[in-house]
Amino acid sequence: MYRAIAKNKRNTVFIILIFLIIIAGLGFVANYMWGGGSWGIFIGTIVGALVYVAIQYFAAGKQAVALSGGRQITKADDPRLYRTVENLAITNGMPMPKVYIVDDPAPNAFATGRDPEHAIVAATTGLLTIMDDSELEGVMAHEMGHVKNYDIRVTTIVFGLVVAIGFLADILLRMSFFGGNRNNNNSNPIMLIVGIAAMILAPLAATLVQAAVSREREYLADATGAMTTRHPEALASALQKLGEYGRPMKRQNTSMAHMWISDPTKPGIVDRLFSTHPPLPERIKRLRTIGGGF
Repeated sequence: MYRAIAKNKRNTVFIILIFLIIIAGLGFVANYMWGGGSWGIFIGTIVGALVYVAIQYFAAGKQAVALSGGRQITKADDPRLYRTVENLAITNGMPMPKVYIVDDPAPNAFATGRDPEHAIVAATTGLLTIMDDSELEGVMAHEMGHVKNYDIRVTTIVFGLVVAIGFLADILLRMSFFGGNRNNNNSNPIMLIVGIAAMILAPLAATLVQAAVSREREYLADATGAMTTRHPEALASALQKLGEYGRPMKRQNTSMAHMWISDPTKPGIVDRLFSTHPPLPERIKRLRTIGGGF
């Protein structure tokens, strides 16, 4: 378990470096095509992307709540959910996060925020309806696992980088098709083709990396939650119910799909390649054999 957490932290640094390399590559392409011999566009691209990510880092929690339509609750509003989260926070020795309920019949839950001191956990009305007390505890322990492992920080940063790469690539593609090549050196057509290909492939690569990050962290949050409650079967049973429900959420947003415990959409065959969630049967299998080691 602790080895998995340490590995995740090392992978986080490596993944963020990959994203920065992709952004630097886009900056280099932009500078080559429109820089006119200076490095101003290259530097501006990197600085602009990092500023955006910094803003996203502080705003992501509120954005996620707004996108999901969640409403903050107190203990009096829903004692069952609030006390479940409160007990888990005490067990983990963590600050009490803000608790939200999302009015949606599809069962689901998510965690967000930049650190445990600014964490938010949310559950849908559908989740509260179909889960018994031990299953609800298992689901919320999973979400608190994301907070404990600082997954909420990593997913926030990665999400910001993915959006930044997509935004940059879109601008550069529009400039290349409609703005023409402004490089005074009258560039090499092969380099132009390579540059346009890089603009098209960069968002695709970023999305694939984001999906890989999210899938590994879902497995780790499952294990963390199971260790917190000492009842992995409860979370396995909850995931089984999520798989059997088979109905997407009414209010979907692909930009925050990776935050939910279960994919809020119903992806097709091609979409599964980019899925931010590992298959539920595999997660259930791991939980039911967790005694043999994660």
